[in-house]
This record gives sequence, C-alpha cells and structure tokens, in this order.
Amino acid sequence: MGRKFNVNGDCKPGLHYMVNMDTRLREIRKMVDNGDYFTINRARQYGKTTMLRALGRFLEKDYLVISMDFQVISTSKFRDENTFSLTFAELFVKEAEKGKGGAAGQKAVGEALGSLKQALQSSRAIELFELFGYLSGICRESEKPIVLMIDEVDSASNNQVFLDFLAQLRRQYIGRDQEAAFWSVILAGVCDIKNIRYKIRPDGVHRYNSPWNIAADFLVDMSFSGEDIAGMLEEYEGDYATGMDIRAVAGEIYNYTSGYPFLVSRICKLIDERIAGGAGSKEGIGREKAWTKAGVPEAVKILLMERNTLFESLVGKLDEMPGLRDLIYSLLFQGKGILYHPLNKTIETAEMFGFIRNSSGYAVISNRIFETFLYNLFLSEEALASDMYETALQDRNRAEIFSSLFETDHQWDWKLLYRVKDAESGTY
Repeated sequence: MGRKFNVNGDCKPGLHYMVNMDTRLREIRKMVDNGDYFTINRARQYGKTTMLRALGRFLEKDYLVISMDFQVISTSKFRDENTFSLTFAELFVKEAEKGKGGAAGQKAVGEALGSLKQALQSSRAIELFELFGYLSGICRESEKPIVLMIDEVDSASNNQVFLDFLAQLRRQYIGRDQEAAFWSVILAGVCDIKNIRYKIRPDGVHRYNSPWNIAADFLVDMSFSGEDIAGMLEEYEGDYATGMDIRAVAGEIYNYTSGYPFLVSRICKLIDERIAGGAGSKEGIGREKAWTKAGVPEAVKILLMERNTLFESLVGKLDEMPGLRDLIYSLLFQGKGILYHPLNKTIETAEMFGFIRNSSGYAVISNRIFETFLYNLFLSEEALASDMYETALQDRNRAEIFSSLFETDHQWDWKLLYRVKDAESGTY
C-alpha cells in the first residue's frame, strides 16, 4: 500500500507524505544541546505531535528521551499531588524502559528506576518533592543526558497540581549545578505556560507570574513554506508521475493556506482522493488533470463546505470568547487596521488559536481559507438572525390581529380576519 496524505494524528515516515523537517529538527537540537527548557505552543493541528516524535528519533543516539502524552492521563489523576505523582512516576518508568539504548540497558540508571518502582509498589503516598528526588537520582545515574518531552500539556491546564509540577521543574532547573536534573524539558500544546496560568488564576496579581518563567523562546517556524510543500509534492510525483508543475501547484496551495500544516495536507488529500478519484472514490478526473493550479481552488471549495475538527475548534473558541469574536468580526467586516501588540490579551489569544498572524505590525486573518470560512460563517449567522427577526415580527403582527378578532360580545370581526389572510400572502 502506497503512502497517503494524512490529516489524522501524527504523520509517520513510510506511511505518509511529509515535508522535510531536517532543518527544523536541527534548530530544535541546538536548543536541546544548550540545555534549554521550552514550550512548543502552536494552534490546533499544527504538527506539534509529528514534530515531537521526529525529534525523539533525531535525539535518541545522544540522549535518553522520555516522551510522555498527558492526554492519556484522566482528569481524576490531577486531583491531588499524591495521585498525580504516582501516575507520572508510572508513565515515566514505562517510557524509560522502552526502546534501544534506553534506561533498561544501563545498570546504574536501572537501579535508580528500581527504587522508584519499589515506591510505586509500596502503595504509600508520594508528594511532588519526593517524586523529583527520585527523578534526580535517575538523571544522576543515566549515562546519557535525559530529555523530557510532554505532549498535550493543555490536558492539565486547569489543574493547580500541574502548576505545582512546573514549579518543581523550575526549582530543579535553577539548582541543577548542585542536584542532577533533566538536561532539557520540552512541553507541547496550544497554550503556552502563561496562558495555562490564566485558566487557574485569572486575577491580575498572578497572571504573569509563571511557575516556569525559565522557558527559552521557541522561534522555530513550524508553518510550511512553498519550498516545503514543493518537496512533499516531489515525493508524490516520484510515485505517480502526474506531470504536474510542482512549483506552480505548491505556490497555489501556499497562497490559500499560508503554510498552515493541516490545511496544506487536507488540500493535497482532497485533490488526490476526491478530485483525482483516488482511494475510496469511485469517480474523478484523474491525477493528471487534478494536480494543476486549477485543481487547488476546487479542493478549497470542498474544504470550505465540510465539517472538520479544525473548523469546529475555531467556531468553539468564537462561542466561548466574545472578545475574540468581536476582533475577528472587526477584521473581516469593518476594515479596521488593528495594530498587532503581543501583550494585548485578545490579540495574543487569537494568535494562539491560529486565527490571526502579525503582518508588518498589523493583526490579519491567518490565511485565505480561514478568512473565507469565517466570513461565510458570520454572513450565515447574520442572515439567519435577520430571517428570525422578520418571522418574529410577522408572528407578532398576526398575534395582535387575532387578539382583536373578538368583540366584547365574542362576535368575529370578519374584516380583520381577511386582513390576517392577506397578511399571510404578503398583501394588506
């Protein structure tokens, strides 16, 4: 079975067409080599999990990589320090013993892990401070520096216990000249640490007092350039020889998406499977005709009319945050030039969720597809609201007429009854 374009879960080499991530991986590797603690916070379906897994493979020769996913931890596991510490320790041991060159092949670190496993089996309470004591021992005994990567940290974003966990990471980082600690820590999610803090303590006093303010800036661009898209299409062309003008098609895809990873992959998937008539489709125009500049807008039309998790997420955020809705509405309909400022909370939130980007100092909608989708959404809502208003007005007029149909002696006023009939036909 050949490779496919993927929009569900992380992309896997050998199964999916992917952009070449080597340059990005080398940039992140420099941060890891420096011993940085940092967050990869990007909008939904922006390739964070794919990047983390590729990074794990990229680092495994020189580092012991512990890769965890907080999405597998239920809310109940964050209810107190002891419950969280036991859950974290169990996942940590499991990940540390996996794979080639892992902790299982190191005698000293294996003994340190054994101490943690004994503590788990004893069924006694373990608080965060004690947990980090065990983790420090494991870091001290490991032959390779340990890199801790945690995906989906948003799953813990409304829990004080997680903030306490971050505070322990910070304490250990600051004192790592005296106590062994993780060499590097990478957290990935939509929210950065500051935004996680918003959810738990929205008051101004604590808003910017992050328990993890040691984090280095993550400046790696994870959007796809036109060259990235062209490289992915070159792999596809090598398999199918469609004769496409790779640069022209890649440029057209970029023009619609501005390199948003999910949108790029979704357009390619629609061209391949719906327009060309590939896997799962009975009809199509064939790959040679589909993979042209004209095929891209056809795929965009299909995309704009479908339900997908990304669009549903955008609409959900608009419903939850009136200020965000007002900002997007102003950008789309009122032609306002809104200055971009990174400390404007509404602008920061809109950028975090992928709605906008900074263009020459102004906030603009992230890409043409989002612009069209959101514009159509607002128009649809306004049209529906207008129709509802007209219907309500007509119902009110009918109600007033019917209420006067009866005289005090309960006799029908036939003239008014005819007015109701005429009103329903639109004439008076």
